Amino acid sequence: MSTILCYNKGQVKSGGSLEDIERGYNVWIDVVEPDDNELDKLADKFNLNQEAVKTCMNKSKRPEIRQLDNHTFTVMVDMKNKDPETLVVEAVYFFLGKNWLITLHSSEINLKQIVDRIFNIKNETIKATHIDSLYYNMLAEIVTKYEQLLTALELSVNEYQRRSFARPLPSIFESIDILSRQAIMLRRQFWHVRKIINFLMHVEKEKDDVKYVDMVYDDISQLIDFVESYESTINSIRELYVAKVSLQINETMRILTIFTAILLPITLIAGIYGMNGLDLKNLTQVPTGFLFVLVSMACIVIGLIIFFVRKGWIVVGKQNPSSAGT
Repeated sequence: MSTILCYNKGQVKSGGSLEDIERGYNVWIDVVEPDDNELDKLADKFNLNQEAVKTCMNKSKRPEIRQLDNHTFTVMVDMKNKDPETLVVEAVYFFLGKNWLITLHSSEINLKQIVDRIFNIKNETIKATHIDSLYYNMLAEIVTKYEQLLTALELSVNEYQRRSFARPLPSIFESIDILSRQAIMLRRQFWHVRKIINFLMHVEKEKDDVKYVDMVYDDISQLIDFVESYESTINSIRELYVAKVSLQINETMRILTIFTAILLPITLIAGIYGMNGLDLKNLTQVPTGFLFVLVSMACIVIGLIIFFVRKGWIVVGKQNPSSAGT
């Protein structure tokens, strides 16, 4: 499915034809879900670069820009959240020539709505300029949509920051990890987009219409700063979560240690008086073997205490300040 929009200083008309280029019109051709035959026809009609056409056929989603012989090829990405944990990335391919602009994309992207909004806001300005102005404004509109992603990211960061203070669960850590990967993906895509905007600002700086991308460069740079700050916050949340888990484990071990300390003397007494050869009815006669066991147990305890003291695990008395540095 394709849409052809033609315009000049006097009018804007939909449903135009390619012949309108020769009549002095600026022509925008929007092709949705193009197949190989449509791409081949466009390539023959406008002498499109074959490597750029192959990039479209392979559905590359890496933002880039190439300045070719008779046109400029650009790959931009449209990103949106399918759900709080899923980021959907779709590519938009631009072929910009003299008085013509071709856009290729999937049905998930509505470029016609974006162009209608551009003409409603900047009707006279767009009509009075070259097709480059429409191209720059479309790039600006796509970058503007990125702000919605950061809003969703910020809300998710705040939510997981609040939940990290509650009882830690494995699902929370998995969600934090997904959020971290989203931030990394956004930062990488924003970097590539900034390279495109920077290229246009420097290579095509002599064009009057390139002024539309000056503010876009500031916007995308600010978005990158925001993403980097959110990445730091996400890492802090992960560390807070790990610390919370460690505290919970320490608390569990403390409770188990208390129970062990309570049960150990009882177990010791039960073990001693449960030994064969000790007659509880006649404690005046203690077998020699029983005394040997008691002496052995005492020696073991004393030996362990000496060992722990030498290792520094048990501190007995105060450390001599004069020997602290030795």
